[in-house]
Amino acid sequence: MKFLDEAKVYLRSGDGGAGVVAFHRAKFIEYGGPDGGDGGRGGDVVFDCVDGLNTLIDFRYTQHFKAAKGDHGRGSNKSGAAGADVVLRVPPGTQVLDEDRETVLADFTVPGERVVFLKGGDGGFGNAHYKSSTNRSPRKAGPGWPGEERWVWLRLKLIADAGVVGLPNAGKSTLLAAVSRARPKIADYPFTTLKPQLGVVYAEGTEFVLADIPGLIEGAHEGAGLGTRFLGHVERCNVLLHLVDGTDADVAKAYRTVRQELKQYGAGLDKKPEVLALNKIDALTPEEIKTRRAKLSRAAKKPVLPMSGVSGKGVKEAMSALLNPIRKGRGAKPRVKAEPKPLGWNPLGPDRQRAKT
Repeated sequence: MKFLDEAKVYLRSGDGGAGVVAFHRAKFIEYGGPDGGDGGRGGDVVFDCVDGLNTLIDFRYTQHFKAAKGDHGRGSNKSGAAGADVVLRVPPGTQVLDEDRETVLADFTVPGERVVFLKGGDGGFGNAHYKSSTNRSPRKAGPGWPGEERWVWLRLKLIADAGVVGLPNAGKSTLLAAVSRARPKIADYPFTTLKPQLGVVYAEGTEFVLADIPGLIEGAHEGAGLGTRFLGHVERCNVLLHLVDGTDADVAKAYRTVRQELKQYGAGLDKKPEVLALNKIDALTPEEIKTRRAKLSRAAKKPVLPMSGVSGKGVKEAMSALLNPIRKGRGAKPRVKAEPKPLGWNPLGPDRQRAKT
């Protein structure tokens, strides 16, 4: 299955059905009177957050979603049938954005969340509704009220407990393959990882999800490379594991480059808890490990864990260091989910209060 984390879709709820003008006629019943029924309500546009999905590929080939129109009324005071709803199934972590791609209209984080995003139009009144003591045989019926429509962007931010960041070829995919059953592509050239990869890790009796994000390069926040397109997938992480390639001649510069890109990206990524690790120590001598570890620690002003995703040395300690921030994040109060914003007052919209006449 292909990975897709953004899609633009057109949504429209169903129009309400029209009311009908009808009169009751039956043998032996004098003055039957009006009996036109109301139209049915139009279908709603509903978002349903379901488990088992991790991509928006379903919206790559289908971008228009329209709910059914309500049926018109019938005689004998029969109301029209309501239009069928259209349900969009999205994976956890999906955000619904306005056309500006910034305003969050809805945010789905837990499977089972269900939101009526656009309401269908109300059905029009039949002539039976307009009957009164002064108007015994009304000959008018209301049309159905139009539904709502809008273009929206769907953006997926994968929900992971921890995210792995670093320059290209820092050993992120090797680490993910070593600590989980994930099988990302691993090669000896930069930008091997072209899309985020998830793996389930077990450490000290705790299970958590680790996300491998494509490598960042200098200028990534301005569009260079692939990293910033996927950094949104670590916005929900409780902690970042920052890998620095120990074979790099200047480990301090490598660290500062990634930290600068995280800061320029925003969304508070540079303020998240961070575990710093010097990777690929299997390719270094003990003296080189000591020197580069000290240099990196001075640049980051924090302790540095030595590790190797290939040999497995230090990997267990790195996974254990992630547990405390993960547990704190899981115990934090969940944030309030944004509600869909109204489209504004519309004299023909379904929210208009219609007084009886």
